[in-house]
Amino acid sequence: MGSESMCGATGEVRLDGRTPDVAAVAAMAETMAPRGPDGAGVWSQGRVALGHRRLKIIDLTEAGGQPMVDADLGLAIAWNGCIYNYQQLRDELISVGYRFFSHSDTEVLLKAYHHWGDRFVDRMYGMFAFAIVQRDSGRVLLGRDRLGIKPLYVTEDAHRVRFASSLPALLAGGGVDTRIDPVALHHYLSFHSVVPPPLTILRGVKKVPPATLLAIEPDGTRRTITYWAPDFSRDADRADWTEKDWEDAVLDTLRRAVERRLVADVPVGCLLSGGVDSSLIVGLLAEAGQHGLQTFSIGFEAVNGVAGDEFKYSDIIAERFGTHHHQIRIDTTRMLPALDGAIGAMSEPMVSHDCVAFYLLSQEVSKHVKVVQSGQGADEVFAGYHWYPPMAEPATAALPRAVSSYRGAFFDRDQDAINALVAGAPGDIVAADDPSGRFVTEHFAHEGAATGVDRALRLDTTVMLVDDPVKRVDNMTMAWGLEGRVPFLDHELVELAATCPPELKIAHDGKGVLKQAARQVVPAEVIDRPKGYFPVPALTHLEGPYLDMVRDALYAPAAKERGLFAPEAVDRLLTDPNGRLTPLRGNELWQIALLELWLQRHGITGPAA
Repeated sequence: MGSESMCGATGEVRLDGRTPDVAAVAAMAETMAPRGPDGAGVWSQGRVALGHRRLKIIDLTEAGGQPMVDADLGLAIAWNGCIYNYQQLRDELISVGYRFFSHSDTEVLLKAYHHWGDRFVDRMYGMFAFAIVQRDSGRVLLGRDRLGIKPLYVTEDAHRVRFASSLPALLAGGGVDTRIDPVALHHYLSFHSVVPPPLTILRGVKKVPPATLLAIEPDGTRRTITYWAPDFSRDADRADWTEKDWEDAVLDTLRRAVERRLVADVPVGCLLSGGVDSSLIVGLLAEAGQHGLQTFSIGFEAVNGVAGDEFKYSDIIAERFGTHHHQIRIDTTRMLPALDGAIGAMSEPMVSHDCVAFYLLSQEVSKHVKVVQSGQGADEVFAGYHWYPPMAEPATAALPRAVSSYRGAFFDRDQDAINALVAGAPGDIVAADDPSGRFVTEHFAHEGAATGVDRALRLDTTVMLVDDPVKRVDNMTMAWGLEGRVPFLDHELVELAATCPPELKIAHDGKGVLKQAARQVVPAEVIDRPKGYFPVPALTHLEGPYLDMVRDALYAPAAKERGLFAPEAVDRLLTDPNGRLTPLRGNELWQIALLELWLQRHGITGPAA
């Protein structure tokens, strides 16, 4: 029996003695129907109401439905995710006297919480965002998995706290302060559209950080606990490890991570880009005895001589491991209509071109399977990006040099450029005191990471990864009721990689230890190929209908009323739409247009400040 709940969960906790607004909770749940097309439920008792949309992956019977109530234990739950070791936990709980009425991982969560208390999360392998209610006291525990694979948004006022798996769900409940958060806007415009938790672009919505529990006590007080943080320093027990020891440990841990993620009562497929990360996962799935594994690759039409696919490499892997392979070719004419859907699926504005690619890929893949494994996260965990090697140089040993090296590679613009772009006096709409630079400096300064590379990897693994690639996978797959699983974000693998000497990770043009380990499984020509990254061509070079869409959004009445960007700055970008790229080769015009498109798509109106 597998995991039950790639879905959407939501709810309301009253703080003022009134009964919850069940209609609002039902409305919030309804917006998440694509996340969970297989069922719906609302439960309310005392000061709490829970709502849920279900995608059946584990225990396909109605016994696995949600919100789930355990009358004997006096507990109720709504959640989204998958607990990969739920069967072992179930056996352990049965051995101490618990009785189960279903085969779902949902019920395991309830009984594990009852038995072990708040720190039951330490025993969970998986991805999750949950709300557990104590019926009699009204205490509510919200929690999010260690690497933030599953999202959890919160909005509150003096009367109530509401939460949901998606930000648009909270908007559907009404009463949210939708003015732009000035610090979040600074992050969006400088920190490559990564907005670290608890902030979101809207003042009235926060997100629960990864590896965090938020308890809403019966008296209304809130307590927050961070229950996990990887240590990026060297482990004395591994001081004598050779390179081979590291490669073997990485491969063993990844193999376990891949096998864990086979738990399901429906077939599990794999996204195969043709890069080393996804190729290795396919190889390990084949080793684990997955016969007739379905694999999926996406390609776009070439533009201006820039290749739009890497089928050559994915074909090698598909042939080598005998997978049932699907080449998905996306015609450029499909891109424009898909953009509206992709922007609608974004819980927060995400500037990455990959969003629309993932959205279209997920649409096709969902016709064949309900669950896919994906190679997301390997670049952050094993140092695959170009900014890590320079941070290994002695010059970056001091904190200020490490910060400026990272900023130079990753940040889109500095404070002056932000001030020139945003309307009004500095500080009116966007923070004027460089909170993004301060955030990186403070993160780098925490103990547990002593070198430039360790500091950058810790920031990217625990912050950037969560609020860019991981959120993209969740939002775009769930838009089509598809569950994405990410073995590179198995917390045991992340813990192991964090202690691995940086020089082994940045070797061989990045991901050295992973590439060397992969040689035991996948063909060399896939490992030694030039690093491929094909952007979605139409969004890198804006012209024709894409440029029209951008211009319409930035000149729309809603944009004028919002007054977010300085009109002369918008005019200047539109005059030369492809003249300005950020250090990470993003189009500056697309970045501001995407924010405005997202706000309009989600019906957010009114002045920005």
